[in-house]
Amino acid sequence: MYIPRICKCGLPTVLRTSWTATNPGRRFHCCSKPEQDSCGFNGFYDPPMCPRSVQIIPGLLRNINQVQEVATNNEKELQRSRIFYYSVGWCLECISC
Repeated sequence: MYIPRICKCGLPTVLRTSWTATNPGRRFHCCSKPEQDSCGFNGFYDPPMCPRSVQIIPGLLRNINQVQEVATNNEKELQRSRIFYYSVGWCLECISC
């Protein structure tokens, strides 16, 4: 169970996830104020990752992002195709009247 720490501002911290190359997927405490007003408090919640995890996780994230991009592009193309075929169907119906 997550128990927030108290930052230098006296407020409870929030738990965020790092996606940097050196700490991929590692959670950390930080000030709950917006970045420009933050007291700068941070501290890791999770222990350091093993070197193998640090090596593998960024590649897995890149693969997931590429798959999501392809899926999004396919969905957009499918939507354009549907619009085109509905339009063609509508035109053919008008011509046959």
